[in-house]
Amino acid sequence: MHGAGEMITFIDLNMYSVVFLFLVGFIGGLVSGFIGSGGAFVLTPGMMSLGVPGPVAVASNMCHKFPKALVGSIKRYRYGQVDIKLGVIMGLFAEIGVQLGIKVQTSILERWGQAGSNLYVSLAFVVVLLTVGSFVMRDAMRLARSGGAAGSPNRLAQRLQAIELWPMLTFKRAGVRISMWFLIPVSLATGMLAATIAVGGFIGVPGLMYVIGVTSIVASASELVIAFVMGLGGTLIWAYYGMVDIRLTLIILGGSLFGVQLGAIGTTYVKEYMIKMVMAIIMLIVAVSRFLAMPKYLNKLSLTNFADSTVSLLTQTSFGIMVVALLIGAGIILASMFKARRLENGA
Repeated sequence: MHGAGEMITFIDLNMYSVVFLFLVGFIGGLVSGFIGSGGAFVLTPGMMSLGVPGPVAVASNMCHKFPKALVGSIKRYRYGQVDIKLGVIMGLFAEIGVQLGIKVQTSILERWGQAGSNLYVSLAFVVVLLTVGSFVMRDAMRLARSGGAAGSPNRLAQRLQAIELWPMLTFKRAGVRISMWFLIPVSLATGMLAATIAVGGFIGVPGLMYVIGVTSIVASASELVIAFVMGLGGTLIWAYYGMVDIRLTLIILGGSLFGVQLGAIGTTYVKEYMIKMVMAIIMLIVAVSRFLAMPKYLNKLSLTNFADSTVSLLTQTSFGIMVVALLIGAGIILASMFKARRLENGA
């Protein structure tokens, strides 16, 4: 181990934790293949619920992501949903964001220890999930009221696409022509978030939809390419710091490789607003779960003085809500797939 890695301890695994991690991996893969955001927003909190330190959860999550993202992107490429050029260019810029995010993480770990790092990861989850989840939910409801028609890009994307700022890039599959300079901030933010909470897709997918002007189907598919590029580079750096727990990586990878293919198939049966709806619902539920886990870390940093019984109750409630979020997400995706498949067969 190097530097901050010397402060980290890995958890002991038993049959219960192995089964739990496998199921979390399956549902994370299912969500990932469906909405393209890596599903890590259920995997990272899921691992932390078992006592895995935040940096180890993020690093192990990122390590399992790139092979899974590769499988998902190949699957969706066959459906004609992936813009490879867009994914590769944004992935390369996002890699720079990953480097910055890891620097921030290791600095916090060295100064405030595991509790400080866990609090940082949880706080980032709450802020990002509430902000992005609320926005995506509002857009999904608007689309649902209009009958599910995707319509034209929003005003921000239209204005940015109209600005002729060299170099202009054309993405045929996405049907977008836009300056490279507008891709860079979205890519950097995606990479930094991936290194912070292992969920760059929370910025990447909405950024592609609402800033670049890509449809949600192509955005969620192309984000898998970005995730592959970021995951490969980020894993090498996290491994250098000794943060990757290969046991956790292999268990969640086993479950998620199966789930990601099933989720990718689901995108061919549902309307666009349903993808956004699922993304928003899971984001908001997981945000509540992470918020309830924060008092434990605040107490360890002596920033609050909650009673032990209160902290224990909040921690258990946080875990329970996390499980509910997983089941609701998987339930909505599978139910949507079966319903659409039934309607298709009956037509």
